[in-house]
Amino acid sequence: MPAVAEPVTRQRAERLEARTTRENKELCVRAAEIEGRTLSDFVVSSAVEAAKRSIRETEFMALTARDRTAFVTSLLNAAPSPNARLRKAAERHQQTIG
Repeated sequence: MPAVAEPVTRQRAERLEARTTRENKELCVRAAEIEGRTLSDFVVSSAVEAAKRSIRETEFMALTARDRTAFVTSLLNAAPSPNARLRKAAERHQQTIG
């Protein structure tokens, strides 16, 4: 299924340039034709998707590491035992809910 091209609402003021082999260019041209897009549109949108994926994976790994650290820190620095007020609330909850 061809990808939907990004609406041309923003002015394109920046350029990207890349040198590649003939084989790579022919491959990209073929893929762009299959999707009914220009070579430039295909290359830019593919690069943007790859960049987003790379950033997303890096952020996920960073969150995972941060979450792991927070979890271990919480275990090592456990909160104090429940006070009388919290125990009484738990008893009321148990009686009400069952």
